[in-house]
Amino acid sequence: MLIALLSRLLGEGMPLFLLNTSTRMILALLTSLLASILLGPPFIRMLTRLKVGQTIRTDDCPPLGDLHKKKKDTPTMGGALILASMLLSLFLWMDPTHLFTWLLFITTVFLGFVGGYDDYLKLRHKNTKGLSARRKMVLQAILSLFVVGTFYLVDAPLIKEVTGEKITVQLSEFVQRVYLPFKETPLLEMGAIFTLIWGFLVISGTSNAVNLTDGLDGLASGCLIMTATCLVIVAFVSNNIDLASYLHLPYIEGSGEVGIYLASMVGAILGFLWYNSHPAEVFMGDTGSIALGGVLGVSSLLLKKELLLALVGGIFVMEALSVILQVASFRYRKKRIFLIAPLHHHFEYLGWAETKVVMRFWIVSLILCLIGIISLKVQFV
Repeated sequence: MLIALLSRLLGEGMPLFLLNTSTRMILALLTSLLASILLGPPFIRMLTRLKVGQTIRTDDCPPLGDLHKKKKDTPTMGGALILASMLLSLFLWMDPTHLFTWLLFITTVFLGFVGGYDDYLKLRHKNTKGLSARRKMVLQAILSLFVVGTFYLVDAPLIKEVTGEKITVQLSEFVQRVYLPFKETPLLEMGAIFTLIWGFLVISGTSNAVNLTDGLDGLASGCLIMTATCLVIVAFVSNNIDLASYLHLPYIEGSGEVGIYLASMVGAILGFLWYNSHPAEVFMGDTGSIALGGVLGVSSLLLKKELLLALVGGIFVMEALSVILQVASFRYRKKRIFLIAPLHHHFEYLGWAETKVVMRFWIVSLILCLIGIISLKVQFV
């Protein structure tokens, strides 16, 4: 918004470097980083004063309460600080006229309220149940329908591809494609109905997977930083017609706006990690995890890198799968696969220290992100 205002006021006198996407990515990252670090202490004091304390899962798993009893009453809903820092960067450095800017803004605000209401219910009833899984899924489905439906309603020629020559592709056509990492051409093209279902699976799946991962000090934060950084690189490359052509990737007009917002996410979470690292002074809560996961999901849809997100965000996938497999196994076999789900708690029960679990999960996440970056260069037809 600031960029648009300066451009209108200064006209031709506008410094060209401020219009550069990479410059705006750096400015967005620095803005959100400084905002989250500087506003962290007063924000944490406010949460403490309001008695917005974390509740510990003990009803279905009493031993977990023993492991994490020191975390009880640690301020939660810190995700509000992350989201506010990201939105500040959005208003300052993103193009307010671009469709992608508004889709990311609406996703952040909508899922931020969903997560915030979930946290509110947990605090009000002093348990870990919060919003029911069914209601969360319904709200996530509404957002998914809106995001994917917008592609068809707008149906603008925002997408251009480079395959030796520049070809304009309608947004509604491009969004139906699914790309596989290490593969240059689309894996398949879906119809409108399947695209809506696919959008829901990506957005809801990522949102809930990040939410499940947020169980140890700094675990979700570190994995989010690495995953978002990988998608920032994808967005930067996709926004540059020469780089996209060289790497045989789709050139996506406006993907730079996605990169700017993801860069602001990296900065905001880095600042938050200052207070969320072990021993955590504040937790992001569902306010942060549900919204941040949703932003990653929507970003992957805009960049057409949904399966790449599943690769680089492999920790989130494993955490979600551990819960799904555990529930299914106990329901149909009356046996548990893991000592406790999600997966990070299983390793805690094996005797790993919390910091060791977090660091090892971070290392795995980093390895997966490096593989994802390699896939941008190594591609097969």
